[in-house]
Amino acid sequence: MTHQPIVACTEIPVTDMKKASAFYGEVFGWNMEITRMGPFEVAVFNGADEGAGGHLCLGTPPTDGGTVTHLTVSDTVEDAAARLTVAGGTVDSPVIDIPAGRYLYARDLDGNRLGLFELGKAA
Repeated sequence: MTHQPIVACTEIPVTDMKKASAFYGEVFGWNMEITRMGPFEVAVFNGADEGAGGHLCLGTPPTDGGTVTHLTVSDTVEDAAARLTVAGGTVDSPVIDIPAGRYLYARDLDGNRLGLFELGKAA
């Protein structure tokens, strides 16, 4: 089966590009490159070879009812949550186990809702 992502791109609105880029870089270990796309300044998520990509953009974060973007962590949910807290984010839930892995809900510096997702280990 050919991989065809349903989500083309994730755009996360932030109020301070430099602070938000540092936050996401610290929590996920990403190299956040700030650049221009057309008239917009964005910080692109670098590192994923396949699947949907994304970027930070200057804008107004959604209200509490907004969409949750689940981002894959490279280690454990607990380790990523610790980095998130140190970087200024907040954890909103305990770890939730599902067949595909483990995740928790959190918020970034601007209050954007995130899922920190740890892929399940192959049996």
